[in-house]
Amino acid sequence: MKKILIIEDEAAIRRVLKRILEQMDKTYKIDEAVDGVEGLDKIKNNDYDLVLCDIKMPKKDGIEVLEESQKIKPDTTFVMISGHGNLETAVETMRMGAFDYIEKPPDLNRLMTSVKNALEHKALVVENKQLKKKVNKKYEMIGQSKKMQQIKEIIEKVAPTDARVLITGSNGSGKELVAHWIHQKSQRSRGPMVEVNCAAIPSELIESVLFGHVKGSFTGAYKDKKGKFEQAHGGTLFLDEVGDMSLSAQAKVLRALQENKITRVGSDKDIKVDVRVIAATNKNLKKEIAEGRFREDLYHRLAVILIEVPSLNERREDIPLLIEHFSKKIAQEQGMPVKKFSDKAIKLLQNYDWTGNIRELRNVVERLMILGGAEISESDVKMFASK
Repeated sequence: MKKILIIEDEAAIRRVLKRILEQMDKTYKIDEAVDGVEGLDKIKNNDYDLVLCDIKMPKKDGIEVLEESQKIKPDTTFVMISGHGNLETAVETMRMGAFDYIEKPPDLNRLMTSVKNALEHKALVVENKQLKKKVNKKYEMIGQSKKMQQIKEIIEKVAPTDARVLITGSNGSGKELVAHWIHQKSQRSRGPMVEVNCAAIPSELIESVLFGHVKGSFTGAYKDKKGKFEQAHGGTLFLDEVGDMSLSAQAKVLRALQENKITRVGSDKDIKVDVRVIAATNKNLKKEIAEGRFREDLYHRLAVILIEVPSLNERREDIPLLIEHFSKKIAQEQGMPVKKFSDKAIKLLQNYDWTGNIRELRNVVERLMILGGAEISESDVKMFASK
């Protein structure tokens, strides 16, 4: 059932609007407000799918209602209505976030089309938010240790900017999660996040993968192909294991970062790209620079913000939370009941040497969930989680 609010000081207009909406769909729940103050009060206390709002009203006009509503309920969809407006007013309300603008007296077909489109828009906004929540859950960062809190604080500060970030840490420590959190909390979250595992791509192909190629540029290049930089236009490019990139590819990445443009393999045409780059590595890049395997100028371009992800051994106090998180997730995936871990079992797991970090802990929890008893005991851990 769709909830619609009509904010209009003229009773006759309110009656007409309400009658039109009821004719469109009898399931609509329609509320009315006689001025902007009452309208804002209703918006604060309800979640409306659509607000039809007059502009010229006593006490508080429609522009003020729209502006204040954007602060308290930013996802509320507005269609503005006025008999005193002009093109400038229409443009201003749309700039402020209104979905549409209709002049009085409203044309029936125009009003019905606007309402239909506005409600569809609202449904898409809700759907996108739900999808985003699912993505956020997939890349949820679990942990309350001091080091994890520090990382979360850095992410909150850096995510809204376009600053490049270099994430360091050992394999399996969660560098990918940090990258995804930065993207999802950024202004680019509606754009793509394109991932490239630089260690998994042969050195002779890395340039083609990153920058694309034109037909005939090498054997097997049967057609033009976009590279990862172009695919990430308007979003984020995540260069995982950037320390494994060849020196020639590093030089081209440096140019792309300096000039915001790339050139496909086999072409001499520049292509402008708008990309935020987040990089990650398990290597000591300063050591790689000293030994001539990584460009120092590229390092400084990538490491505007440096985030070091701690190993699991450095955040053992997070292990109980991680065990609880993984046991619930695995139970859902495997269609099995969630198993409780005894205090002694958790204590024993906290004392393990987790060389494989979070990834290894998840595998051990899954093994114990499948092979252990109804409650995971200390003996289960000794039997099935031994190294």
